[in-house]
Amino acid sequence: MAGEAKDKRAVVLPLLLGFNGGYVDTMGFLALQGLFTAHVTGNFVTLGASLALGTSGALSKLLALPVFCVVVILSRLLSNTLRHREAPVFRYLLTIMLVLLIAAAVLAVRLGPFPDGDHWAAIVTGMILVSAMAVQNAAHRVHLASLPPSTLMTGTTTQIMLDLADLIYGSSAVDTAARSRLARMSMMVAVFALGCGTAALLHVQIGVWSFAAPPVVAMLSLVVRGSATP
Repeated sequence: MAGEAKDKRAVVLPLLLGFNGGYVDTMGFLALQGLFTAHVTGNFVTLGASLALGTSGALSKLLALPVFCVVVILSRLLSNTLRHREAPVFRYLLTIMLVLLIAAAVLAVRLGPFPDGDHWAAIVTGMILVSAMAVQNAAHRVHLASLPPSTLMTGTTTQIMLDLADLIYGSSAVDTAARSRLARMSMMVAVFALGCGTAALLHVQIGVWSFAAPPVVAMLSLVVRGSATP
């Protein structure tokens, strides 16, 4: 029974992170004038569009990648320190992510909506969300390295198509591995897409209050992780 519960946690946790990855990225894009908070390299495209079209938010798009990189480095340094102290590193990182998402939600509800992406409130809120997703990416990369990423689906989708091609071709050598990988990756893409759709729907329905959902999902992630052994 304990083994089955552990297996369920191992499945649920990355799906919660994947849902939040899609949700936060879409929410940031819709509420913060085209800012990608998880898929930060996509901001090069939207930065070019902002400069060409004269729309707001160029500064936040310019800051997103360096902020993301700095937070990943800090997450790594903190993880190394915690590991030397034999602390539950993954749990600490999920807690930091939760705190950042709560801070972004509070700012968004109090200071939003953000019609001007260059306003300080929009930039600060956006960079906090970028920081939260940087922590999630770092945590996932280290502690869930064997699983598909929770914030970027291009590579995952490519692998899904390759596995489908192998299954169509009928190669028995890769059949078992491809089916297993295909199931895991397809589920991650599905929950990521669900997060995107949910964010869009709630943004239209409740505006800045849609920022309140990611902390709830992050709390569930922390509870799921907390119920496992450190």
